[in-house]
Amino acid sequence: MPVRTTELVDGFRHSAPYVNAHRGKTFVVMLGGEALAHPQFRGILNDVALLHSLGIEVVLVYGARPQIDAGLKAAGIEPVYHNGVRITDEDSLKIIKQVAGATQFDITARLSMSLGNTPMQNAQINVVSGNFVIAQPLGVDDGVDFCLSGKVRRIDAQGLRRQLDNNGIVLMGPIAASVTGESFNLTAEEVATQVAIKLKADKIIGFSDTNGLIGKNGEVIAELMPDDIEEMLKTMPADDHTTIGTMAFLKASVEACRRGVPRCHLVSYLDDGALLQELFSREGIGTQIVTQSAERLRRATISDIGGILNLIRPLEEQGILVRRSREQLEMEIEQFMLVERDNLVIGCAALYPFEEDNAGEFACLVVHPDYRDADRGSILLNNIIGQARVRGYSRLFALTTRSIHWFLEHGFNIVDVEELPNKKKQLYNYQRRSKILALDL
Repeated sequence: MPVRTTELVDGFRHSAPYVNAHRGKTFVVMLGGEALAHPQFRGILNDVALLHSLGIEVVLVYGARPQIDAGLKAAGIEPVYHNGVRITDEDSLKIIKQVAGATQFDITARLSMSLGNTPMQNAQINVVSGNFVIAQPLGVDDGVDFCLSGKVRRIDAQGLRRQLDNNGIVLMGPIAASVTGESFNLTAEEVATQVAIKLKADKIIGFSDTNGLIGKNGEVIAELMPDDIEEMLKTMPADDHTTIGTMAFLKASVEACRRGVPRCHLVSYLDDGALLQELFSREGIGTQIVTQSAERLRRATISDIGGILNLIRPLEEQGILVRRSREQLEMEIEQFMLVERDNLVIGCAALYPFEEDNAGEFACLVVHPDYRDADRGSILLNNIIGQARVRGYSRLFALTTRSIHWFLEHGFNIVDVEELPNKKKQLYNYQRRSKILALDL
């Protein structure tokens, strides 16, 4: 008899909200040559096909930097770069066309596979390529002529949209024609970025040899903003060919985010299923670069006491929140996170530690009435959840008298008083009769 397990059922249940959220969205997936050369490449294409089957519109942009370098060396041509961009003469372009063409056919063949007992069974995917990009030469920089290396001049967004609406996967490579009929070698990162901007795509997804960007302590950095990326790029060696693809994707992500693409994701091509884990799980697995806005999420300081009091006093007067004195806030200020807009505190929440019970309390969630239309409460909650996980807490709990359904919608469950940490249990107000909700981390 087979062993019964709930893992499959739990996986479906936990991923369902993300399936619903992503359906009908447009994703630009950028596969660099390093990913194409790895044995996990086939699994990634299977996962791309799965995204398509779930109703996600996919543009797949491929690069071939290491394959092109190998092809040039085999032909006796030494690869030449300037400021991280390949210089392409006529002899080089002939090799690049051969490599790019072969790569396109390999990807198309893989996405056309329909073997039984594989994720591609009965997939019947239409893979579409075409002249959706018009190129122009890069020209001369610092006296260096890039020759037939080019950049995007324009994107046929309407043509791309028609193919996506016809349920096709659009496959695009690093070679594009110009209005004069010449061919130019472009970077896949620029193609992916410009396509995403013109299509108003919801995401760009790229791959590296690590699960996103790694912090000083060896942990994956879950989320960064464009300004953070630019600071990190200053410390990355520009002549290190092992990171040139990642650096190019990060630079592209900064431009994409600043021009309207909400999120860019960086995941590992080494780990089987990393793409799916990033998109269909609450925690994710890689790094996402998010759009910079007029608002920012930050930790509170003592100078924010007045702003927090202005925010919470009306709810305290209505009996929705337990009253906090200025002195109490001063003692607890380091527990608070804020959403700030134009120097105005428009949202706050706190994480109170109960280290002895390996738990934390999510408390004092308030969003200004004029700013309750963008789910800022969820942003604060996700930040607090992240902090709790970093601290190694196994559970997050909350007490509320009015927002029960909001917590249930965000994965909390109603529990009894007995499940509170011991110190919190002693302080529980039975007259107030707050509902207790818990989220297992």
